[in-house]
Amino acid sequence: MGRRGVSDRAGLIRAARRIVVKVGSSSLTTAAGGIDPARVRRLVEVLAAAKGAGAEVVLVSSGAIAAGLAPLGLTKRPRGLAAQQAAASVGQGLLAHRYQEEFARHGIVTGQVLLTVDDVTRRAHYRNAHQTFAKLIELGVVPIVNENDTVATSEIRFGDNDRLAALVAHLVHADLLVLLSDVDGLYDGPPGRDGSTLVPLVRSEADLAGVTTGTTGASGVGTGGMTTKVDAARIATGAGIDVVLTSADQAAAALAGSEVGTLFEATGKRRPTRLLWLAHATSGQGTLTLDAGAVRAVVERRASLLAAGITGVGGSFVAGDAVDVLDPSGAVVARGLVNFDADELPALLGRSTGDLKAALGAGYEREVIHRDDLVLL
Repeated sequence: MGRRGVSDRAGLIRAARRIVVKVGSSSLTTAAGGIDPARVRRLVEVLAAAKGAGAEVVLVSSGAIAAGLAPLGLTKRPRGLAAQQAAASVGQGLLAHRYQEEFARHGIVTGQVLLTVDDVTRRAHYRNAHQTFAKLIELGVVPIVNENDTVATSEIRFGDNDRLAALVAHLVHADLLVLLSDVDGLYDGPPGRDGSTLVPLVRSEADLAGVTTGTTGASGVGTGGMTTKVDAARIATGAGIDVVLTSADQAAAALAGSEVGTLFEATGKRRPTRLLWLAHATSGQGTLTLDAGAVRAVVERRASLLAAGITGVGGSFVAGDAVDVLDPSGAVVARGLVNFDADELPALLGRSTGDLKAALGAGYEREVIHRDDLVLL
């Protein structure tokens, strides 16, 4: 069970010194798809006030693709990846410029941070991303974060900014994550349906029993619905971060600690950040099937994965890709960054590192997946 009740919300939120706020496309744009200056201004006023009160603020903002629709003469979000990337290329600059202008009215400097999955799962890239955020916050800058839609591929992308926001909240060691959308909280059924009621507090999975969530926002310009927001809340709360879910119109009240929207209480403790990204921001590009002994070594002893315990290789991947680790029954038990290409591994299976070194050279003495690059699922 959680640590606090709804009555403690004001103190909890006021005590949060570092806050990540995520806003969806539908809360920033007009029905035609362009940026709504009034909506952006209202949001910035709220965030500037929070910063003025002493909080450090990171903004994860959707809207790049939506902002690019009208300039390109498009009436709705395109389905094709190339068209989405074109819209993002046009819209990202427009969106960043609008934020820059609005925050400047309050004497606040902004910095744009565009992330890809590689930026936060591969070790060297992750360190750089962490250091960039730390320095921006130290300098008093408000980082404005989005997925780098112009270069992300369909196979390697976060998929939605709700999940991205939860992961960024952990990356920057936030105290609070605020998810803003066009719905004022989590309901136990469709918000517009008679009989649906707001769920004010979620302490555990038991509080979500019987709750049904939709798949898309009402405006049609976003990518996620309530399901992605609940999933994001699970990621953040499981990593020790409280979450408030409400509408953009209630952002000021939410940050003031008023009892609006839904509060998800933190349920877990912080874990190594890069492993959180590996677990939630990637999907396996292939599979490695282990024998029972190797499963025990990986799961119970948290050991590195060696070639001797692998019985099968599936999929197409290269060194550095994320792959799923399977037990003999085919169940996924872990995910990790592999040190060999898929076509190299079959010749190595079942062989000890000593044998591989003697037969193939010192370069083959390394682990297939090092324990520092392995997360249990």
